[in-house]
Amino acid sequence: MSCDHHEDAFPVRPAARDRRAREWAHGFAEKYVRPVAAEYDEREEMPWAVIEEAAKVGLYTPEFALQMIADPTGLLQPVVAEEIFWGDGGMGQALLGTFLPAAALFGAATKEQIDTWLPAFFGTPGDRTVAALCASEPNAGSDAAAIRTHARYDEATKEWVLNGTKTWATNGGIASIHVVNAVADPALGARGHALFLIPPGTRGLRQGQKFSKHGLRASHTAEVVLDDVRIPADLVLGGKDALDQRLATAREGTRVRVPAAMATFEMTRPGIGAMAVGVARAAYEYALEYAGVREQFGRPIIDNQAIAFTLADMAMEIDAARLLVWRASHMMMRGKPFTRAEGSMAKLKASEVAVRTTERAVQILGGNSYTRDYPVERWARDAKIFTIYEGTSEIQRLAISRALSGRRIR
Repeated sequence: MSCDHHEDAFPVRPAARDRRAREWAHGFAEKYVRPVAAEYDEREEMPWAVIEEAAKVGLYTPEFALQMIADPTGLLQPVVAEEIFWGDGGMGQALLGTFLPAAALFGAATKEQIDTWLPAFFGTPGDRTVAALCASEPNAGSDAAAIRTHARYDEATKEWVLNGTKTWATNGGIASIHVVNAVADPALGARGHALFLIPPGTRGLRQGQKFSKHGLRASHTAEVVLDDVRIPADLVLGGKDALDQRLATAREGTRVRVPAAMATFEMTRPGIGAMAVGVARAAYEYALEYAGVREQFGRPIIDNQAIAFTLADMAMEIDAARLLVWRASHMMMRGKPFTRAEGSMAKLKASEVAVRTTERAVQILGGNSYTRDYPVERWARDAKIFTIYEGTSEIQRLAISRALSGRRIR
């Protein structure tokens, strides 16, 4: 599939469609992402021009977001994410960061809310926009119960009033739409959370500190400050009536479904794993090629068993991580529950493989890899974040151990 034109659908059998999608995304990454990746990383700027190109070929559109959600195999999202992040981690995050709040919208919103607001996530030709999911706070990351941003319903005006500070928000402050996780009923802890949609131009929302990061530097990450932000009653995802019913059920002590923000993270963990696999594969492929041409003591260094075995381990671990990602993605699309925390397994394995693989690539390239003249230096910086965001490795191990044992491990 050419990356020079937009196909609205993949009218072929799922397996063939996924292969074509992989070629399509790889072609885009090779043509538009890789050539400018180092430049955007150095400048720490959002690649708006590349986002526009992605929209032109159909990669950055609400239609493509809908396709990924409706994908019968569950593999379209991880296949595309791997290829884009193979191009570059920071630019990949800039291109696919909007798909996280889109996943929250699909997971929690009504059909009317999706139809009304999803197009605004992506913008229009010549005026591309991004969206942000605001969940973490300065004192609340994995500990959802510690979230302090609150939403109060004003009966007089029929509006929600939000106050608080979010942090580590991809696209935070520059987004057209912010999807904000806030406490609607403090007495219920995490069960009292809800997701709220903040339209563009809403008074009281502003960008706080923009972070200068170790990796993924082409992606914008910042604080989002909400100061008496007022939004209409119907901008709680799922609708106010549904929220009132859920909160009432929780107050009665009845078990309720996982809060929307946490459910979103569980849904997207396989996708994060796919991103990590993409970065790992980029580093492995570069190290393999380098080892075949770099000579020491009169022969290519790949002839040394230590280097050859290291590359063998890298290839094996990448394939293992990819298969875990694909399994979790397929299960999720088929509606099969993660009874053994398969989403966490995929994210944990892939993120740690990305770190180990990029470190090994740095070692294979030696002193060359410690300069910005070689891309493995950038990939090594990008890889580390996968073990941290959307649940640290420790949180993933906690989720897995609890699922296996059925016990409340702390």
